[in-house]
Amino acid sequence: MFASVRKNPERLPAIDRVTEWTRERFKLPKESAIFVSEIACPLPGCPSLETVVAFWIARQRYQFKLFKPVQEIVVEDLPYAWLKDALEVQEGIGWECC
Repeated sequence: MFASVRKNPERLPAIDRVTEWTRERFKLPKESAIFVSEIACPLPGCPSLETVVAFWIARQRYQFKLFKPVQEIVVEDLPYAWLKDALEVQEGIGWECC
């Protein structure tokens, strides 16, 4: 379930920061699409808001979650670049929730 858009002037700059950090961390070309979104997690034990980051290289999708609102993310929260292959999404396996 997606969280409603919150009117907070700091939210869009935070999304831009995470987008740019992702591009730099994984050395993505300018034409690579990057998606950053906060989602609400209704399951017990989940943080109320988590951030999902997805990016594409050619036709391959990569993604990861950060278990905090986008405004609280710092660059050290992103996965290390050497983990990129582990972030590759195999279609039809896992991530059914997102």
